[in-house]
Amino acid sequence: MHALPDDIATVIGMFAPLFTQPTFAHAELLLIGAILAPGRRTVAAVLRILGLADEPQFQKYHRVLNRAVWSSRRAAGLLLQALVAVFGAEGPLVFGIDETLERRRGAKIAARGVYRDPVRSSQGCVARSTGLRWISLMLLAPIPWAQRVWALPFFTVLAPSDRYHALKGVPHRTLADWAQLMISQLRHWLPGRCLVVVADGSYAVLALLRHCAQLTPAVTLIARLRLDARLYASAPERTPGTKGRPRKKGPRLPTLESRVHSPHTPWHRVLIPCWYDHKPRIVEMVSECALWYQAGHPLSPLRWVLIRDPQGVFLPQALLCTDLSVDPVQIISWFIRRWQLETTFQAVRTHLGVETQRQWSEPAILRTTPALLALFSLVTLMAHPHLLSSHQPLGHASWYHKPIPTFADAIAWVRRQLWRAEDSAISSSRSPRTKTIPPLYDRLVEALCYAA
Repeated sequence: MHALPDDIATVIGMFAPLFTQPTFAHAELLLIGAILAPGRRTVAAVLRILGLADEPQFQKYHRVLNRAVWSSRRAAGLLLQALVAVFGAEGPLVFGIDETLERRRGAKIAARGVYRDPVRSSQGCVARSTGLRWISLMLLAPIPWAQRVWALPFFTVLAPSDRYHALKGVPHRTLADWAQLMISQLRHWLPGRCLVVVADGSYAVLALLRHCAQLTPAVTLIARLRLDARLYASAPERTPGTKGRPRKKGPRLPTLESRVHSPHTPWHRVLIPCWYDHKPRIVEMVSECALWYQAGHPLSPLRWVLIRDPQGVFLPQALLCTDLSVDPVQIISWFIRRWQLETTFQAVRTHLGVETQRQWSEPAILRTTPALLALFSLVTLMAHPHLLSSHQPLGHASWYHKPIPTFADAIAWVRRQLWRAEDSAISSSRSPRTKTIPPLYDRLVEALCYAA
């Protein structure tokens, strides 16, 4: 591969300290090939797209994933610092955490399990698939040229099945256990920033709430809350001279489900500036502070927000926030950003070949999928300087006018720059009599840039 464009070389070069010089040269080619290759993201496909199909020492590229010594966690920390420097404006940093299923089969993939498939499931039907379960932590940041919030993955870990942990003879870790470790690492990477983490109901666990509150400084957790959660009022003031152990909680409060149907619930209409369809929407809400209690667990103070739709389009839902001082409208606005995680999971499957890799050794499995997810953020960083300042028309047709760029345009621009650099290097060594056909060449490059 010839010299890279400056914007792309700068993004890739920040990972050079993680590798030895020979390993970094091989890793750089794998990264570039993963961007350029359509379809499957196997090492063989990467080598073919780079013109290295006749490379006799092809095994050295496989060894970057299954044998070379380098840390994926340190790479995640470097990527996070770059994302915060570019997209992390002043104020709280909002992150999303969620799991996704990589459908994989094979007797040699020991960490696989049978899980609920969120892509194929619906409210009336639960589909299960065999594969690997990954938990990904993403920065939910506004992208200026996209005019909306994107979920930028930077830290992804494998959450194996209990069967795998039993075979290894180690205690099984639940989703909440993995989330505790990842949020602790996030706080270590960003010690001086105000952090907000949004999640779905799988992470509404008392142990995780307490863990986020005990970090220094505390991390605000926002998640879905069950409508039948056991909520209690604060303990009344202790009367002087009273004997016995002080009370920790007051009387039990009505469930949120009963508040939905109660005619005495004081609903308030509020305007949410950006709903799921990126348009303002009016909803009805009520919010209070309470104590969440389950037998065998310490009490967790929280602010709950109950939401319902005046038009009756969506069912009532409840949210919790571990920071009691946050405005309820801000809680709803932050939680709505969580939907961008699903958009990113769909984009990495469509454009970056997640679920098409075929590694079966454990080190390669632990590195390949997190790298492909992080490639979404790397492509965004590479394309950011150009798309921020460019007013050129995007890929469109006479019947389709695209007002704002999407990830397909970002990766197409990066591919175009890589092909252009390769073509310039070849043209400089080409005979003056040799000419290409510009219209045909442009159409081929355009088709390849947008190929999924």
